[in-house]
This record gives sequence, structure tokens and C-alpha cells, in this order.
Amino acid sequence: MSVTYALEITREFAAPRDLVFKAWTEPERLAKWWGPKGFTLEVKQLDLRPGGMFLGSQRSPEGHVMWGKFVYQEITPPEKLVYIQSFSDEEGNTIRAPFSPVWPLEILNDLTLIEHEGKTTVTFKGGPVNASPEELQAFEGMKPMVQEGFKGTFDQLDAYLAEQR
Repeated sequence: MSVTYALEITREFAAPRDLVFKAWTEPERLAKWWGPKGFTLEVKQLDLRPGGMFLGSQRSPEGHVMWGKFVYQEITPPEKLVYIQSFSDEEGNTIRAPFSPVWPLEILNDLTLIEHEGKTTVTFKGGPVNASPEELQAFEGMKPMVQEGFKGTFDQLDAYLAEQR
């Protein structure tokens, strides 16, 4: 598997690592914060094991629905989660992104959680898997938008974690 880590985001959360890990791995928690602001997430499946899959749909405020999946590669509770993320249909078959014919089919995401004095630092690295030059270029071109999207998603995670304290 050829991966180019093109994106790295580090963020500290005022919550213990165990809770942050659960927020990423338990369907009822993930549904409370994952995705762009204003979108809702419906979790159809979350099979947390190497080779297992998360499958869910996001609905925009206008009612547009997009499906996506994570295929888990490595799970080390509560410190590490590695998964391949793709757009999908309702059955979990990988499809092209609805917004670009050259968006990479698969993105490898590597999430590391480190706790210090009750706070958790999350390092999120992501990049295309086995991507063509055109797919790499598309990812690079949209990297600022992707980073901004994850900032909003992480803001929602921060708000969710604050509610849990």
C-alpha cells in the first residue's frame, strides 16, 4: 500500500483519552459530532475490529445525503486508530466522490491520542492510498478546504466532549 501523508492536524482536548477514543469508536457518540457543521450523521454499521467497517450517511441542511465508510486497519485502545476512508453507496461499496471524478478513492487516516494531565492531544494524519498523479493533485488542491473541514469537525468534537464532563 502506497500512502502519501499530505495532511496533519494536531489538537488538544480537555478530556481524558479514554473518552476521546470512545467518541471516535462508539456509534452513538460518533453520531453526535462527526462531519461538517450543520450535517447529521446516521450510523448504519460500526464493526470495530481490524477489517471491520463503519458505514454511515451524512445529511446536509438542504437534505443532500452522502454515504461513507471507514475500513479499520489498526485499533489500539485508547491510543491509536488507523482506517481507510472512502465515499460509498448504502451497501458499503466504494464509489467516487460526488464532487470530483479525480478525488482519491481511498484516504488512509492515522489517529494517535496522547493523554497528559487529563487532557488529550490528538494527532490526525491523512493521505491518499495508491493514488494516481491526478488524484494526488486533486487532494493537494483541496487540502486547505479539507483542513478547514476537519477544524469544524474537531470543534464539534470539543463541544461534545465538554458536554460529557
